[in-house]
Amino acid sequence: MKYNVRGENIEVTPAIREYVEKKISKLERYFNESPDANVNVNLRFNQDKTSKVEVTIPLPHLVLRAEETNADMYAAIDLITDKLERQIRKHKTKVNRKFREKGTIPMTFTTYENTEVNDDDELEVVRTKHFDLKPMDSEEAILQMNLLGHSFYVFTNADTNRTNVVYKRKDGRYGLIEAH
Repeated sequence: MKYNVRGENIEVTPAIREYVEKKISKLERYFNESPDANVNVNLRFNQDKTSKVEVTIPLPHLVLRAEETNADMYAAIDLITDKLERQIRKHKTKVNRKFREKGTIPMTFTTYENTEVNDDDELEVVRTKHFDLKPMDSEEAILQMNLLGHSFYVFTNADTNRTNVVYKRKDGRYGLIEAH
């Protein structure tokens, strides 16, 4: 794995870089061969004296992404590693279950005992809604989302005639996803 460690309002020291690489490289044990991936790590020191760590690892058929905020940057890095490990195990279980049903064995992950996730974690669609996408701009979509009390809203962008999604971010601002 190739590491791209960036810092905002903080200098990325060799010690921090080494700690990040050491912790995240432990994830390689879940793969048969070391993935050829670019690991993007963004370290941010906030004005309220907290540290935010974001890690994105794009892999074939899967993007691992986690973020964590903590007063101690090293603790945040540890928590990120745990989150990414849970994501890998969950994905591995899902993939293995699919391949067991088909009678073949996947070659992506190594086999470890006791890495099954509980069936409680299984993804299940419990409700389906059908609706027409009304053409509108993103501002109107945000108003509609807020009126409905939802955290996201799907709409057709009146300018591009493409499906877009507006969503409320954790920081209280809004985001827009544009489909291509």
